[in-house]
Amino acid sequence: MNTTIRIGTRRSRLALWQAYYVRDALLAAHSDVSVELVEMVTEGDKTLDVPLSQKGGKGMFLKELETALLENKIDIAVHSMKDVTVNLPDGLHIPVICQREDPCDAWVSNKHDDLASLPEGAHVGTTSLRRQSLLRHQYPHLQVSNLRGNVDTRLGKLDAGEFDGIILATAGLLRLELNKRIRQFLPTDTFIPAVGQGAVGIECREDDNGISDLLTPLNHAPTQTCVSAERAANARLEGGCHVPVAAYATLDGDDLNLNGMVGTVDGTRQLRSQASGKSDQAEDIGMQVAEDLIVQGAADILKAAYANQ
Repeated sequence: MNTTIRIGTRRSRLALWQAYYVRDALLAAHSDVSVELVEMVTEGDKTLDVPLSQKGGKGMFLKELETALLENKIDIAVHSMKDVTVNLPDGLHIPVICQREDPCDAWVSNKHDDLASLPEGAHVGTTSLRRQSLLRHQYPHLQVSNLRGNVDTRLGKLDAGEFDGIILATAGLLRLELNKRIRQFLPTDTFIPAVGQGAVGIECREDDNGISDLLTPLNHAPTQTCVSAERAANARLEGGCHVPVAAYATLDGDDLNLNGMVGTVDGTRQLRSQASGKSDQAEDIGMQVAEDLIVQGAADILKAAYANQ
């Protein structure tokens, strides 16, 4: 008997790419399924005039999709893992994380080949508080401003001359075949990526064993392990859109390494930590990095940030 899987997705080009990617993977893995895309508009898509950190964070991109899951209007929701909140609604889980694309940040500019070549006062745009903190810490002579909108909107503002350059996720540019726009791949050791950046996760109902079984072939275990370490660190830090938090894990065989960062938005304070261990200790390694950051003073940064929400 043919099974129809309903995929909930946002309508942006990048979100649709992710949904079609999952659709094609499901069809390749199963000859007896059909897939229907259910396009939705989230609050995050509608609220473009203010920074995400002032309107509830990246969870604004998830709420409508998760409500549709809980109401059985869709069977799965496809997310960029960097947008997924620390805690999921009761009854939902993310059993599958697909293979990660390049997780680094990309420098995009029509005038300047790299960040180091920017003159005093050059104007850089980015949505992420993490990127704003890293920029202000490493390049205090630059003017950094908030930049909302989907990838095409942001590139349009750059091309209109509103910015000297902008920073976007490399993964999104590659998936939309916009790799020619990239002037510089920012190194992950100094410009630590966001938690889950470059990875696509699939969310479904916990009690829907049939759907979970159908999703199993799409899981990429190394990516899942790395993202679990990153999310464990973020959970312990109670991180979110209101605080610049970064965590990036890599695997070398069975050895996992995790780098983490917590900073202030103005870039004046930036704390870093690193820990390594075996891959089956991924969440413990994440907790270890978070605890070290807290000992260094991350708790004070977090407390001050949340007090200003």
